[in-house]
Amino acid sequence: MVLSDKDLKKAIQTKRIVIKPLPDFKTQLGSCSIDLKLGDTFRVFEHSKYAYIDPFKKSISDEVTREIKIKNKEPFIIQPGDFVLATTIEYIEVPDDLTGRLEGRSSIGRLGVVIHSTAANIECGFRGHITLELANMGKMPVALYSNMRICSISFEQLSSPAEVPYYKKRGAKYVGQKGPGESKISKEK
Repeated sequence: MVLSDKDLKKAIQTKRIVIKPLPDFKTQLGSCSIDLKLGDTFRVFEHSKYAYIDPFKKSISDEVTREIKIKNKEPFIIQPGDFVLATTIEYIEVPDDLTGRLEGRSSIGRLGVVIHSTAANIECGFRGHITLELANMGKMPVALYSNMRICSISFEQLSSPAEVPYYKKRGAKYVGQKGPGESKISKEK
């Protein structure tokens, strides 16, 4: 069961779902989702330095990307074919009996920008800022701005609370993430 606008509002107001800063319900609340805003930090790939990415060589994966922070009202230009990591302004805490579903906004998609390439599920027990996997699939560069509504999250009720929510998982690599961190797949080896 997907939470409605009424249930989302109540869950946020009672802190069942934690979202900081609190969303503006007039502009961010949809009928069954909450819009999230783009942060000011991006992680870009240094594709001219390396011939390929080896996900299990930690020494290389740390150097394959670099962080860029944009100033207030300054655009981040995502070029055609580019893939970058970004983050939401909002910090989220998902309770143990809900799971989140991340979706791009149609208005952003119509510019050619996709918001997530694979990570649409926000697990129950997730705590942190959501990393976005942005790609410009169009033929023209697109300007993105911090604080713009970039994606939406909806919440679904689980049949029962998870026995091992994300923050309790032994291999939870992204608990408490603040910025768009690089892949930590090398920790799985």
